[in-house]
Amino acid sequence: MKDKRKVFCDAVDLLAPEAPEGGVQMLPVDAIKPFHEHPFKLYRGDRLNDMVESIREHGILTPVIVRKLGTEYEMLAGHNRQNAARMAGLSEIPAIVKENLSDEEAWIYVVETNVIQRSFNDLSISERITVLSARYDKVCGTKKREEILEELHALNGDVGGHDVHQAAKSRELIGQEYGMTGRNIARYVRCGQLIQGFKDMLDDGSLALVVGVELSYLSEGEQKLVKAVVDQNCISIKNDMAKKLRAAAGSITEESVQVLMGVDKPVEAAEIIKPISVKIPAKVYSRYFSDVAKKDVQGILEAALDMYFAGKGA
Repeated sequence: MKDKRKVFCDAVDLLAPEAPEGGVQMLPVDAIKPFHEHPFKLYRGDRLNDMVESIREHGILTPVIVRKLGTEYEMLAGHNRQNAARMAGLSEIPAIVKENLSDEEAWIYVVETNVIQRSFNDLSISERITVLSARYDKVCGTKKREEILEELHALNGDVGGHDVHQAAKSRELIGQEYGMTGRNIARYVRCGQLIQGFKDMLDDGSLALVVGVELSYLSEGEQKLVKAVVDQNCISIKNDMAKKLRAAAGSITEESVQVLMGVDKPVEAAEIIKPISVKIPAKVYSRYFSDVAKKDVQGILEAALDMYFAGKGA
């Protein structure tokens, strides 16, 4: 049973014998809103299904952690437990309520509970970017971070914490925590400036990290222009192409992007076939695509449809 419980404990496995200051409150599951700009992906497939099944059988053994904002509650640690509890039909969940937290302190809870929960290597590229950027820019070496880590490790039943959570004040020290060079740390941190669309491409493998670094020097608007051209023309961005785009940063237009990326002419709006959204039931998606990269889903669907209609003589 211990292994099964580890599946659905989202950040800390077992609550310490003594309840934290303020105790545990039962809150309506729908009264807690997600953390703003929550950077970590929710569980899917078997991992989610196992969590739902376990919560139906045992309830939530580890309280979520939320912060109070006026009359509202915002989730800090427990997005997956909340999601699974809702699917399991629970109306309330146990919560540790934090008050008077700054955004920086709240961010520490969000990032560190995910680092405690999973191996760094198990995180997606965009999640690693979030963790490393937070360490470098927001929470490195702060006393408050260490205090919060002590609390989280106490909830986890640990004594003294882990070496991976020692304060880091430079790329080199952060690199020592994760077995990475300072240069590679810098690449990840730089990619924190990418728009979400490019971060998604990093996750599915259609964009190399070094290419992402070059694109990160473009403004948000310029990145969106480049992404639109990539999507419309099914272009793979190579490093030499990205370097040219970076060199043109500040003066990029749709036309210049077309030229720099080797597109013969701008794609006219009338020529663009707008994509149509087709909803796939969650059970069907989990059954067939839980372990499939996003970039491969369309090809699989097209092949399946070709076989289906070929069989019908269409």
